[in-house]
Amino acid sequence: MRKEFSKYLLEKVKKQNDIVLLTGDLGFNALEELRDYLGDKFLNCGVAEQNMIGVAAGLASRGFKVFCYSIAPFVTFRVLEQIKIDCCLHNLPVCIVGNGGGYGYGIMGPTHHAIEDLTIICSLPNMTAYIPSFNNDVCSAIDSFLEYKSPSYLRLGYNSNNEKINLGLEQLKKSKEVKISIIALGPVVQNVIDIVEESECIDVFTINKIPFELTQELKTSLVLSKKLLVVEEHVRKGGIAEHIALRLMEEGIVLDCFKSLASEGYKNFRYGSQKYHQTINGLDSNNISKIVKAWI
Repeated sequence: MRKEFSKYLLEKVKKQNDIVLLTGDLGFNALEELRDYLGDKFLNCGVAEQNMIGVAAGLASRGFKVFCYSIAPFVTFRVLEQIKIDCCLHNLPVCIVGNGGGYGYGIMGPTHHAIEDLTIICSLPNMTAYIPSFNNDVCSAIDSFLEYKSPSYLRLGYNSNNEKINLGLEQLKKSKEVKISIIALGPVVQNVIDIVEESECIDVFTINKIPFELTQELKTSLVLSKKLLVVEEHVRKGGIAEHIALRLMEEGIVLDCFKSLASEGYKNFRYGSQKYHQTINGLDSNNISKIVKAWI
């Protein structure tokens, strides 16, 4: 998704001159065109992410819309206080762009993984998180940030599908006679799509923005199915399954089955590709298929 981000942001900076891009010495083979076009509005802040957020807040306070690009954990966990105090409390237009959400950086291990990022970032005041499900959703997230001009977190993952959906909680697949409702967070929804495309009894939803509201389509699906499976490449604590459970209680929607598939960290203390970690944590298509077949 980083190339989709770079390509679309280049289109935007050619139309408006108030956009600045900062990087923490990252973006090789992705940000070069932006660097060349932006000139002195492209700043490589080096491996100094806390300072980068301070610079971003200063620029935003002077009327610029600022994007801060780095690997997801480097630009969330390492700089949390600066994001909270400098950007969020002042409600400044700074978009934190974290590349490699979830296990995106695979074999590089927990220093490069972001499986708790949404828990911490979504707790901050005035913050909106965008978790694109498909490549084209990156464009919608950028547009939304530029329109509303408030602190944002753009969690870039990987999905080669170019489908474009609305921001929020969107229904991807509607069944004639629904028996199971599935909600997935961001790109991992592809693992769900891979096993339910031809099923006539499964509704599929994706969440690509937090906060979100329960849609009428989801409520109707849950009332009919009474079964909900939530899939997220993120830890359970502070994840979307917890958010959804609270909303369902508030709405008075009672289910017969509610199961959460989420990251459990590093169960065997080994590191591998993103696909490997998804499989170890039961987020892969095969495990989702087993659960679906057992419920049907």
